Amino acid sequence: MLNFDPVHYIDVESGAAALAAPIRAAIGERLAAGATNIFFAGSGGVAFLALPAARLLQTSSTFPTFTEMGAELIVQGNVNLGAGSIVIAPSVSGTTKEAIATLEYAQSKGATVITLTGTAGTPLAEKADINLQNDCADDTSSENYLLQTLLIALSIMDARGEIADYDRIVAELSTLPELLVAAKEQFDPRAAELAQEMAEEQNHIITSAGGSWFEAAYYGMCILEEMQWIWTRPVHASDFFHGTLELVEEDTSVILLKGEGETRELTDRVEAFVPTVSKKLRIIDSKNFELAGISDDVRALISPIVFAAVLERLSAHLEVVRDHPLTTRRYYRRVSY
Repeated sequence: MLNFDPVHYIDVESGAAALAAPIRAAIGERLAAGATNIFFAGSGGVAFLALPAARLLQTSSTFPTFTEMGAELIVQGNVNLGAGSIVIAPSVSGTTKEAIATLEYAQSKGATVITLTGTAGTPLAEKADINLQNDCADDTSSENYLLQTLLIALSIMDARGEIADYDRIVAELSTLPELLVAAKEQFDPRAAELAQEMAEEQNHIITSAGGSWFEAAYYGMCILEEMQWIWTRPVHASDFFHGTLELVEEDTSVILLKGEGETRELTDRVEAFVPTVSKKLRIIDSKNFELAGISDDVRALISPIVFAAVLERLSAHLEVVRDHPLTTRRYYRRVSY
């Protein structure tokens, strides 16, 4: 596969899966000490990667769960943030200014900050109350953080007796790295075709629902916009028919991520409508990937992870056909703002 090292990839994602026990211990300790709520408070694109786990807790657990943009939390505050709070702060670099400021603000309120870092020896790793470390970079970070934060949510539900089969689910998750490589291999030819189709297109709508919606939003903002300078409109599938459908014309590109689980019917509606107008509906369906040994309930949980894995293949081909390296920036970390 183009610009892909499967051995390295499996090593990184296996490292994320191996954090299941440390995560369970850290979360269990905080809950035993009387933790009253959890905040997922990231900065930038990596913040999206924690939101499927937050959504899982909000829909399947009674443990109070909050999501915050770190910079906004600092200037606006939240009355629920305090000594009983667990704050989850993911970061690949461990040096993002907003993330460091969020960590310091949360600690000033008495919260326990758990950082998930992709780089050792960084401010976010060293300033944290608890640091969970797994080396990763942009091309492996999405799956890494989606998996780690899912393990955090599962640990909370397990400790509170809100899930009966934690061990079985985690055992299945431990097999994911190799399965994701297989999914990448399956999708790679289609990724190459899509990259050719999209090479000269400058406008897209990307949509999904459930936990997969956050991966759609992430891919639109952080990859197509930031890394390829392509105008992209992420919209939740449930909102597609509340405004965005008026933008659909014969040549409108709509990228639809169809995940699994209860919210799939929301993406079914988009799939039914768009072809009545546009000739450019691009569907990526997680059901099309075998994922041998993964139960249906776990497949629903990991749809965002599957999309992150296969969309990396699209990114790899896009940078080649567009002659635009994914690392090229005009402003980010290049100018003051």
